[in-house]
Amino acid sequence: MNDVRILERELALLSRQYLKSRDRNLRLERSAYLILSRLEAEGPLTIKGMARAFGLDLSTVNRQIAALQRAGHAEPCLDPAGGTARRFRPSAEGLRQLNADRFHYEAGVKRTIGSWERADVEQFAELLMRFNVAIEDLEGRHWPRPDLDDPTDPTTMTKDKDSHAPRT
Repeated sequence: MNDVRILERELALLSRQYLKSRDRNLRLERSAYLILSRLEAEGPLTIKGMARAFGLDLSTVNRQIAALQRAGHAEPCLDPAGGTARRFRPSAEGLRQLNADRFHYEAGVKRTIGSWERADVEQFAELLMRFNVAIEDLEGRHWPRPDLDDPTDPTTMTKDKDSHAPRT
Protein backbone atom coordinates (compact mmCIF):
# COMPACT_ATOMS: atom_id res chain seq x y z
CA MET A 1 0.00 0.00 0.00
CA ASN A 2 1.41 3.43 -0.81
CA ASP A 3 2.30 5.91 1.92
CA VAL A 4 -0.05 8.64 0.70
CA ARG A 5 -3.02 6.27 0.85
CA ILE A 6 -2.06 5.24 4.38
CA LEU A 7 -1.73 8.88 5.45
CA GLU A 8 -5.07 9.80 3.92
CA ARG A 9 -6.82 6.93 5.67
CA GLU A 10 -5.21 7.64 9.03
CA LEU A 11 -6.06 11.35 8.81
CA ALA A 12 -9.68 10.46 8.04
CA LEU A 13 -9.73 8.15 11.07
CA LEU A 14 -8.08 10.82 13.22
CA SER A 15 -10.79 13.32 12.38
CA ARG A 16 -13.42 10.66 13.08
CA GLN A 17 -11.88 9.96 16.47
CA TYR A 18 -11.80 13.67 17.25
CA LEU A 19 -15.51 13.95 16.57
CA LYS A 20 -16.22 10.86 18.68
CA SER A 21 -14.31 12.40 21.59
CA ARG A 22 -17.07 14.96 22.10
CA ASP A 23 -18.80 14.41 25.40
CA ARG A 24 -21.23 16.24 27.60
CA ASN A 25 -18.46 17.86 29.66
CA LEU A 26 -17.44 19.93 26.65
CA ARG A 27 -19.34 23.14 26.23
CA LEU A 28 -17.85 24.69 23.10
CA GLU A 29 -18.71 23.72 19.55
CA ARG A 30 -15.70 23.03 17.34
CA SER A 31 -15.95 26.43 15.59
CA ALA A 32 -16.21 28.27 18.92
CA TYR A 33 -13.21 26.36 20.27
CA LEU A 34 -11.13 27.28 17.21
CA ILE A 35 -12.16 30.95 17.19
CA LEU A 36 -11.50 31.39 20.90
CA SER A 37 -8.17 29.58 20.54
CA ARG A 38 -7.19 31.90 17.71
CA LEU A 39 -8.22 35.03 19.63
CA GLU A 40 -6.34 33.80 22.68
CA ALA A 41 -3.17 33.17 20.65
CA GLU A 42 -3.26 36.22 18.39
CA GLY A 43 -5.22 38.80 20.35
CA PRO A 44 -8.31 40.76 19.35
CA LEU A 45 -9.35 40.52 15.70
CA THR A 46 -12.03 42.04 13.51
CA ILE A 47 -14.64 39.92 11.75
CA LYS A 48 -12.74 40.52 8.51
CA GLY A 49 -9.46 39.43 10.13
CA MET A 50 -11.04 36.24 11.43
CA ALA A 51 -12.64 35.50 8.06
CA ARG A 52 -9.25 35.88 6.42
CA ALA A 53 -7.52 33.77 9.09
CA PHE A 54 -10.01 30.90 8.75
CA GLY A 55 -10.70 31.21 5.03
CA LEU A 56 -14.41 31.79 5.65
CA ASP A 57 -16.86 34.37 4.39
CA LEU A 58 -17.76 37.36 6.55
CA SER A 59 -21.36 36.26 7.15
CA THR A 60 -20.22 32.89 8.55
CA VAL A 61 -17.78 34.49 10.97
CA ASN A 62 -20.32 37.15 11.89
CA ARG A 63 -22.84 34.42 12.85
CA GLN A 64 -20.20 32.54 14.84
CA ILE A 65 -19.11 35.66 16.73
CA ALA A 66 -22.76 36.56 17.42
CA ALA A 67 -23.29 33.09 18.90
CA LEU A 68 -20.13 33.44 21.01
CA GLN A 69 -21.36 36.82 22.28
CA ARG A 70 -24.83 35.43 23.13
CA ALA A 71 -23.15 32.65 25.11
CA GLY A 72 -20.99 35.19 26.91
CA HIS A 73 -17.77 33.74 25.44
CA ALA A 74 -16.60 36.71 23.33
CA GLU A 75 -16.85 40.46 23.66
CA PRO A 76 -16.07 43.50 21.54
CA CYS A 77 -13.10 45.61 22.52
CA LEU A 78 -11.30 48.74 21.39
CA ASP A 79 -8.48 48.48 18.93
CA PRO A 80 -5.26 48.81 20.96
CA ALA A 81 -3.70 50.60 17.95
CA GLY A 82 -6.51 53.15 17.94
CA GLY A 83 -8.27 51.93 14.79
CA THR A 84 -12.00 52.26 14.36
CA ALA A 85 -12.85 48.71 13.31
CA ARG A 86 -14.57 46.68 16.03
CA ARG A 87 -12.42 43.87 17.35
CA PHE A 88 -13.39 40.88 19.44
CA ARG A 89 -11.64 39.02 22.23
CA PRO A 90 -12.53 36.08 24.44
CA SER A 91 -14.45 37.06 27.57
CA ALA A 92 -13.31 35.80 30.97
CA GLU A 93 -16.03 33.12 30.75
CA GLY A 94 -14.95 32.26 27.20
CA LEU A 95 -11.35 31.74 28.35
CA ARG A 96 -12.53 29.69 31.32
CA GLN A 97 -14.56 27.39 29.08
CA LEU A 98 -11.81 27.23 26.45
CA ASN A 99 -9.33 26.12 29.10
CA ALA A 100 -11.78 23.60 30.57
CA ASP A 101 -12.39 22.05 27.15
CA ARG A 102 -8.68 22.15 26.33
CA PHE A 103 -7.92 20.35 29.60
CA HIS A 104 -10.40 17.64 28.60
CA TYR A 105 -8.85 17.26 25.13
CA GLU A 106 -5.32 17.18 26.55
CA ALA A 107 -6.35 14.51 29.06
CA GLY A 108 -7.67 12.40 26.19
CA VAL A 109 -4.42 12.82 24.28
CA LYS A 110 -2.43 11.89 27.39
CA ARG A 111 -4.53 8.74 27.85
CA THR A 112 -3.98 7.80 24.22
CA ILE A 113 -0.20 8.25 24.23
CA GLY A 114 0.36 7.28 27.85
CA SER A 115 2.30 4.13 26.99
CA TRP A 116 4.41 5.76 24.26
CA GLU A 117 8.10 6.49 24.69
CA ARG A 118 8.85 10.20 25.17
CA ALA A 119 10.93 10.26 21.97
CA ASP A 120 7.98 8.87 20.00
CA VAL A 121 5.65 11.53 21.42
CA GLU A 122 8.13 14.28 20.56
CA GLN A 123 8.62 12.92 17.04
CA PHE A 124 4.88 12.60 16.45
CA ALA A 125 4.28 16.16 17.73
CA GLU A 126 7.05 17.50 15.52
CA LEU A 127 5.79 15.68 12.41
CA LEU A 128 2.15 16.64 13.03
CA MET A 129 3.09 20.29 13.48
CA ARG A 130 5.25 20.11 10.35
CA PHE A 131 2.30 18.65 8.43
CA ASN A 132 -0.05 21.39 9.68
CA VAL A 133 2.47 24.11 8.84
CA ALA A 134 2.80 22.67 5.31
CA ILE A 135 -0.99 22.94 4.92
CA GLU A 136 -0.87 26.50 6.26
CA ASP A 137 1.89 27.34 3.76
CA LEU A 138 -0.24 26.01 0.89
CA GLU A 139 -3.27 27.99 2.06
CA GLY A 140 -1.31 31.11 2.97
CA ARG A 141 -3.00 31.21 6.39
CA HIS A 142 -0.77 30.49 9.36
CA TRP A 143 -1.87 29.65 12.87
CA PRO A 144 -0.05 31.64 15.56
CA ARG A 145 2.08 29.50 17.84
CA PRO A 146 3.22 31.93 20.57
CA ASP A 147 4.10 29.11 22.96
CA LEU A 148 6.70 27.96 20.42
CA ASP A 149 8.36 31.30 19.76
CA ASP A 150 11.73 30.01 18.59
CA PRO A 151 13.29 32.07 15.78
CA THR A 152 15.48 29.14 14.76
CA ASP A 153 12.51 26.80 14.30
CA PRO A 154 11.02 26.91 10.80
CA THR A 155 7.65 25.68 12.05
CA THR A 156 6.92 28.78 14.13
CA MET A 157 5.17 31.75 12.58
CA THR A 158 7.17 34.42 14.30
CA LYS A 159 10.34 33.61 12.39
CA ASP A 160 8.80 35.26 9.34
CA LYS A 161 6.58 38.11 10.49
CA ASP A 162 5.34 38.61 6.91
CA SER A 163 3.64 35.24 7.02
CA HIS A 164 1.14 36.44 9.64
CA ALA A 165 -2.37 36.99 8.45
CA PRO A 166 -3.11 40.73 8.64
CA ARG A 167 -4.83 41.74 11.86
CA THR A 168 -7.51 43.84 10.22
